[in-house]
Amino acid sequence: MRHRAGGPRLEVPATRAGDLRRTGHVMRRNPYDERANRTPRHERRRTAAGAAPGTRRTGPAQGPRPGEDLTSGSPAGAADAAAGESPSPLALIVGMSGSGKTTVGRLLAERLGWSYRDADEFHSPAARAAMSAGQALTDTDRDPWLNAVSAWLDHEIAAHRPAVVTCSALKRAYRDRLRRGRPQVRLVYLHGTPELIRSRLAARRGHFFPAALLESQIAAFEEPEPDEHPLVVEIDQPPEAIVAELASSLQPAPVRGSAGGEAAPVSPTGEQWTLRWEGQTAVVVQLGAALRQYEVDGRALLDGFAADTPLTGGRGQLLVPWPNRIGDGRYRFAGADLQLPLTEPENGNAIHGLVRWVPWRLLDRSEESLRAGTVIRPQPGYPFSLDVTAEYRLGPAGLDVTISAANVGNGPAPYGVGQHPYLTLGTDVVDTLVLTVPARERVLTDDRGLPTGREPLEGSAFDFRTARPIGATRLDTAFSLDRVDGDSDVVRLAHPSGAHGLDVRLGEGVRYVQIYTGDTLAAAERRRGVAVEPMSCPPDAFRSGPGAEVLNRGDTHVLRWGLTAWQSA
Repeated sequence: MRHRAGGPRLEVPATRAGDLRRTGHVMRRNPYDERANRTPRHERRRTAAGAAPGTRRTGPAQGPRPGEDLTSGSPAGAADAAAGESPSPLALIVGMSGSGKTTVGRLLAERLGWSYRDADEFHSPAARAAMSAGQALTDTDRDPWLNAVSAWLDHEIAAHRPAVVTCSALKRAYRDRLRRGRPQVRLVYLHGTPELIRSRLAARRGHFFPAALLESQIAAFEEPEPDEHPLVVEIDQPPEAIVAELASSLQPAPVRGSAGGEAAPVSPTGEQWTLRWEGQTAVVVQLGAALRQYEVDGRALLDGFAADTPLTGGRGQLLVPWPNRIGDGRYRFAGADLQLPLTEPENGNAIHGLVRWVPWRLLDRSEESLRAGTVIRPQPGYPFSLDVTAEYRLGPAGLDVTISAANVGNGPAPYGVGQHPYLTLGTDVVDTLVLTVPARERVLTDDRGLPTGREPLEGSAFDFRTARPIGATRLDTAFSLDRVDGDSDVVRLAHPSGAHGLDVRLGEGVRYVQIYTGDTLAAAERRRGVAVEPMSCPPDAFRSGPGAEVLNRGDTHVLRWGLTAWQSA
């Protein structure tokens, strides 16, 4: 649609009394040293059974004794070791309610580009209701919760994704259970005095955990012991300071540069911007403002890419100022012949616009939304100026995306826009997924992907107006939605069980949708996810004419689309 203008204290406990460890440039004394001879500077709390500080309580969930092997019992961590690979790091941040675990965990995951979950999300509704009513959970109550947290850790390990999880883990047995078979888990303990934590809880609003339950946590809490090798951080400092120190300790070891110096690894896609809202998580990267990840209740719905790997196949990329292809990279506009660089040289095409491989600026940000931008400057083949912004927002409907472009140049400019997300519902291949596409015709193309005509869908192998499995159909097809402004359409992808699925909402400015089953990708990526690409215009629109916008000076074009996960009743 076109619109007219108008200094933290990080302590690494030693494993032997009296040891000193170096953190940064300061020698810190182990806060657990000389337990039998002195009381550390922070108050030692006794267990509910009145045991001496450091003593672990017995009970149904009792874990291994100090020194017992924690690397056996689960295949998740052992697989990488058996393959000779370095396992992806995991940070387990523990502490009592009110210690700031969620804030620190989210900021740390965002800074490192790691995935994140708060273990509170894994509590059952019954457990949440019990705690809200002031009832402390028993070991038996916590058993399914610990199983769920462990399953998520194994999921991230299997996907080779570094991760942060925040969890009260009050007892040694709980921590041992979460670490067993997962040698890459690093324990972080957020320590604060009871007085400080009480004051924080008294000021907290809107959380299911009532302040009255804190005393039961203090009574039950078993502080991490030396053989757990925790990173101990005092919480009487800003969260940003805590995160800065933890990030330097937890991020992967630096790699050696060509000149023999040390250089910290940098994500190929730049900064990682994470959004969260009620069980939803989305990650947008600085490079091209591409959408890297979208999850709902821990279920991955994008076939995206990891923070430490290059972006391939156009995954999640914004396609501005044209989607799809321009044949020979050559077109005529306002009486001038223009030649774009050929970015698909094997087919002699210019493909997917000019903003995919440039870093975008973060313009605005909240917990559940962000806005990023870039400016297209006059350049060979596109001598026009556009101010482009992309907004990502999580909310009740799911993920909403708005892409806007304003002509800030001196004359008219041709324009088109699209985005390239790959969707998944957890199947190994797309063949069994059930697809619905509300279209009346498809664009016919040659072997270069350039249009040769149009064909009605009625009776063809490409007619997905009625839901049916994709099967062996190879799709790299633009469908015309045949709509007018104000209409909205939905492309639906359903799991073969029919139990859950994902809707792609096509809103303002979307007139075409490209469906791509990935048959021309690298072998390991083929037919792994379905690209559903909302577009304002068809392929080769700058040359063929229909569908391309002309933005006059001061005009703004807006395209809106979104994702909504669903489950059957």
